[in-house]
This record gives sequence, C-alpha cells and structure tokens, in this order.
Amino acid sequence: MIVILNRDVKGTGKAGDVVKVSDGYARNMLIPKGYATEATEGNIRNLEKQKAIAAEKKAEEKAAAEAQAKKISQLSVKIKTKAGDGGKIFGSITSKDIAEALKSQHGIDVDKKKIQLDSPIKQTCETTVDIKLYYEVSATLNVIVEAE
Repeated sequence: MIVILNRDVKGTGKAGDVVKVSDGYARNMLIPKGYATEATEGNIRNLEKQKAIAAEKKAEEKAAAEAQAKKISQLSVKIKTKAGDGGKIFGSITSKDIAEALKSQHGIDVDKKKIQLDSPIKQTCETTVDIKLYYEVSATLNVIVEAE
C-alpha cells in the first residue's frame, strides 16, 4: 500500500514522504494512529499544494531576511559603558546588549540568539559581529564600544 506520512516514522520516512509499506502495517499501525493517510489522487494533490505554499513562504522569508541583512550591514551601533584604565570595561558587552542597542538606535529587532559572538566584548574597541538572520543569510554589524 502506498501512503503519505503525516509524521516522521523511524525506519519508514519523514513527514510528507510518499512511501510504499505493507498493507498490514498501514492498516493496523500507521493509519489508525494518524501517522499516515492513504495516497489517493486527491491526497497527493493536496500534499503538492501544501509543499508549494511552504516553498513560497520560505522564499518570501529568505527575501525579507536578505533585505534586512543588507540594511544591517550598512549600520553601526555605539555602546557606551563604564571603563577603567587601558580601555578595560567593567563587566562585558554580550549579544543581549548588542540586540538592545540595535533596537534602540535603529529600530531593528533581532533575537539575541542570532548574534554570533565568540566571547563577550571586554575592551573598548571597534569590532564587527556576525548576525545569522536566516538559513544561509547573515549580516555583519559594526559595533563601537566607547567609555562613558
């Protein structure tokens, strides 16, 4: 029997796959538990429509992320903090601080988890930070840390 998987099934396939399984496995396990539906022409057409809608949505999200990446790459963020002798700051600048500064100075909301920092910034300096906005889309932001 040929079925369309509604969920990932270990050893059988991933959600959305059209697979051939034994009749008993399909009728006794997959279909009653809602893991699969029978692959009729109507169900296959619905699956194709859903995949097309998902692909279109993904393309729109990627285009929006690319536009935001282009905008972010042209910006710089200034963060003022207390610093001691030699430019060493008290505490450190984290991805959360950078996200808050980007929102307050330029009105761009970016999740702090998307900001790629190897380690927190502990010196007054000018550095670039990578921001991963979407799969294969990233931007570089210029961050300037100054003493108050």
